[in-house]
Amino acid sequence: MATSSGRAKVAAYTSPTLVFLAMDWSAGIRHADFLGFAIQRSPGYSKSGVAQFLFNKIDFKPIKLGDRPKPSDAAPIQKFNWWDGGINSADRGREFTYTVFPVLGHGPDDLRLQDEAAASIKVTIPHEVVDGIGTYFNRAVVSSQSFTGMVNKGQSLEKQMAWLANGIETAVPAFLNTTGQFACAIYHLTDKQWIAPALQKFKGEATIVYFFKAPSATAKTPGGDTTNEPARALLERAQLEFTPRSHIKSLMHDKFIVAYQNGKSAAVLTGSMNFTPEAQAIQANVLHTFASPKMAALYAERYALLLSDPSTAKTAAGAAWLPVGDVKGSKIRLIFSPEPAGQRLAIDAIVDAVSRAKSSVMFCMFSPTDAALLKALLDAGDQGKIMYGLLNSITDPKTGKQTADGAAPGKSQQILVEVYNRSRRDKKAIAYDFFGKDNAPRGFLPEFSTIDLGGMSLAPHGKGVAAVHIHHKFIIIDANASTPVVYTGSANMSKNSVEYNDENLLEIRGNSLLARTYLAEFMRLYNHYRARALWDLSHPRGGKAQ
Repeated sequence: MATSSGRAKVAAYTSPTLVFLAMDWSAGIRHADFLGFAIQRSPGYSKSGVAQFLFNKIDFKPIKLGDRPKPSDAAPIQKFNWWDGGINSADRGREFTYTVFPVLGHGPDDLRLQDEAAASIKVTIPHEVVDGIGTYFNRAVVSSQSFTGMVNKGQSLEKQMAWLANGIETAVPAFLNTTGQFACAIYHLTDKQWIAPALQKFKGEATIVYFFKAPSATAKTPGGDTTNEPARALLERAQLEFTPRSHIKSLMHDKFIVAYQNGKSAAVLTGSMNFTPEAQAIQANVLHTFASPKMAALYAERYALLLSDPSTAKTAAGAAWLPVGDVKGSKIRLIFSPEPAGQRLAIDAIVDAVSRAKSSVMFCMFSPTDAALLKALLDAGDQGKIMYGLLNSITDPKTGKQTADGAAPGKSQQILVEVYNRSRRDKKAIAYDFFGKDNAPRGFLPEFSTIDLGGMSLAPHGKGVAAVHIHHKFIIIDANASTPVVYTGSANMSKNSVEYNDENLLEIRGNSLLARTYLAEFMRLYNHYRARALWDLSHPRGGKAQ
């Protein structure tokens, strides 16, 4: 029998692969024995469809080796948000009901679900493609307990990688299957598990612009970037045409494909993901497809410019925001970098949008360095708006400079994920190598040398996980409101990215479903790294695993 007063509240944010739940119970402040929440899903996980409680691995006792998670009515969730990751591809389009019960009690033998205070919400799992926009997020959390379970059960490397990729590995092959002609601009192409086979099978007309920097013949350190040469050698035998992009100050950092129908540009695939095995499975990334002839025409025009390998100055000439008006339910515009020095159209637009946020700002990026943008993001939290952030950086401690995307870090360099929790003052930094073989918490894998990708890559590949964990480049504004804004693409939002790189950046306004998908996927990643940061703080390095 319920003894509390006042109902709980629950909100849901969905993606094609998870449901993120945010809950509150204002009456809980009056109960010293408020332990958390039990969350029930209907239909449940079994074939019978009987309602089941979501599981929780945090119990009232320390975790022992071999312990299995308990249903949350026996192990209440001690947070105000949680997610259901047990969403399968067959669940897309299905409706689920989640019921949140506040729980009072004093321990495992005294748990009282507050039935009268329970709150329910119905959700429908979105498909990967909605209103012409396809959305693909990978999991990219190598040291998660679920991934550890796969490894411990002896699952093959291919199955491990597919679990981490979470469907993003299907995006490029599926996109190529929709067309008989495509044009591609790609920074790095090395994956031989999913992408290279799809390209080898392609029988239509295909042209690829790829980044290439010849090593110096005179310097002590030759440098250069020949990462794509094995793929070029392999795929040119399959009649694909390759053109190097090298006449640029920094990087040809685009990752996009334009599909043609009857000789006209019809659709685009773009995002943060390079065409490498680590980008699909280990680095956090997102890909989109757009069934938009207008957007495709803009990307096709950009591709034609890159094909001529112009100078940075020529590429930057005329940089401007370009409107796209044929995507249902979205107001979209895009901009291609580089911009002329000091112009700042891309970043200033983001800074302005962040400063106008009504309720929330969330960001997930690799190595942004623009001071005005970082200030605006952190100011949002200090102004009382909901603010969460993840930043991956690789810094040379001698110079204080951050390493460019794709560059291999030296042994002395500091590789960190910074976690921002609601204000600039609550910042946690997670060292890349913290989970070693001797100090990973129980149920977690060490993150060094966890996966050997040599057999899945066309390029020479060292053993171990790539240094970049968070490769996203997105900002979500007011995702919990009716007028959201999403910025996403290939750009790292730094001076180098804006003035020296070939990049593409999308601004998507008014698409609530897409913004909520970004929020759901971001919070899954954020909660993982936040938990890691708190573990880091409470367990000094050099200590034994617990």
